[in-house]
Amino acid sequence: MTEAEPGMAFPLVGLAAVILAATLDEPRVLTVPVAGQPEGREEGLPAGPLEPAHPTLERGLRAWVERQTGQTLGYVEQLYTFGDRNRRPGTGDGGRHALSVAYLALVREARPAADSAWQCWYRYFPYEDWRAGRPPALDALQTRLEAWAAATPDPEEQRRRLDRIGLTFGSAGSGWNEERVLERYELLFEAGLVPEAGAADALAGRAMALDHRRMLATALGRLRGKIKYRPVVFEVMPPAFTLGQLQRVVEALSGILLHKQNFRRLVAQQGLVEETDAITAETGGRPARLMRFRREVLLERPAPGLRLSAGRLA
Repeated sequence: MTEAEPGMAFPLVGLAAVILAATLDEPRVLTVPVAGQPEGREEGLPAGPLEPAHPTLERGLRAWVERQTGQTLGYVEQLYTFGDRNRRPGTGDGGRHALSVAYLALVREARPAADSAWQCWYRYFPYEDWRAGRPPALDALQTRLEAWAAATPDPEEQRRRLDRIGLTFGSAGSGWNEERVLERYELLFEAGLVPEAGAADALAGRAMALDHRRMLATALGRLRGKIKYRPVVFEVMPPAFTLGQLQRVVEALSGILLHKQNFRRLVAQQGLVEETDAITAETGGRPARLMRFRREVLLERPAPGLRLSAGRLA
């Protein structure tokens, strides 16, 4: 490493946490108010700068999260480093690169501190929830995206834009890919269809502070991919649960409905859970046996997850 030249500005380093939970039918993200933001963009993620007292990035992150939300984190993994110039408009940093190391954390929902709140993540990405069929917002967004593609006078660029729309939104014969959350958000941003890029409405979802919605999109795509090959859903489940509750949580996280018998057969084949001696009548139907994740699964987190197969996307 070479010695910095006099007057050279080092990048600012921040830490941000995308803290996700699931309460049966609703996937949640923990948010905090962010001061100094335009109206409608006051909600953000727990975050703070890396300080000299922090021995590691992760311990610094955990300290900020506990300070801002009262939440003690369990499962944490580094998500991505965001480092575009002028990421923090209005801070007077002279155009310096402001780096933020974002982390994904999975928890069981607990009462947060007074200034923080759990929000359904489909509040920010309403077009990502296919559990009740094709989201109504998608048709309008598709029309606007096609108008954006047609607005360029360059035929080659127009084809490139249409190809991207088809791939990311599943309109080119490729089908809907629930993992492409970030690609869809970035395309909508480029087309000027999100409030952060100047859109006049919230058809594509509620805005967040700074580039926190981009961080959230990155985390959702990562989580949706991980639940297919690692049993990370354990982190958001109670110690005991029914198979129906497990399916509803997986559906809430993935945004798609799953075939009931296929889901149960898959869980059984992969040996993820085992029966307990307890039965619950709180299912709205016949009493159901409570399950728990097998100890071997919990000790071997890189083990197979749930290879999802959607029931039907209307």
